[in-house]
Amino acid sequence: MQNRVLLVEDDDELRELLSRYLANQGFTVREAANGQDGLSLAMGQHCDIVVLDIMLPDISGLEVLRQLRTKTHLPVVLLTARGDETDRIVGFEVGADDYIPKPCNPRELIARLQALLRRVAWDQQVGLDESRSYGDLRVEPVHRRIYQSDEALDLTATEYEVLQVLLAHAGSVVRKTDLMQWALGRRLEAYDRTLDMHISNLRKKLGNDDPPRIETVRGLGYSYRVPND
Repeated sequence: MQNRVLLVEDDDELRELLSRYLANQGFTVREAANGQDGLSLAMGQHCDIVVLDIMLPDISGLEVLRQLRTKTHLPVVLLTARGDETDRIVGFEVGADDYIPKPCNPRELIARLQALLRRVAWDQQVGLDESRSYGDLRVEPVHRRIYQSDEALDLTATEYEVLQVLLAHAGSVVRKTDLMQWALGRRLEAYDRTLDMHISNLRKKLGNDDPPRIETVRGLGYSYRVPND
């Protein structure tokens, strides 16, 4: 598994604490104390995953993420203020894969990073190299791409995981608890709207179908409906 982490955090004490903890857990850590330096390192492909604070002294973490998403689908975990749901919602809309509130538990951060990296590595290693089609969508696992009418969808790493799980069970209901575990690598907790936000973003990117391709089955989960030709 790749384990190069870019930590973008302007709080020196917190950055040093997290950096030491990550290094002790076997990660190779690059650090940046501001958004511009973090953006340059991420664009230079010096990492496999990014931990990005939203509140930075020069350019905001959300702007860093917005610029990153024009060039790369590198997995990004946001550090957000506890209880600030607006930042989390905007972060997912811009292209975050996950978030963790500050002050954060280093063990939880490690678990989130490992889950994201594990999913990327799994697709690359298990030999799932055959493309699969579902109506006008085509999944290319070896490149971690999903095409709609032969045009690549602009998906984050987590959006790709969520959609490919739903497609693999097209026509059936995937429980939220299962989808959270399979696609995000962690358990669904009370009041956690992470999955709902990813589903909302996927619906927008797939187009305004009526009824929507990704249907909500109240009290259970979600189901992907393959559109009729």
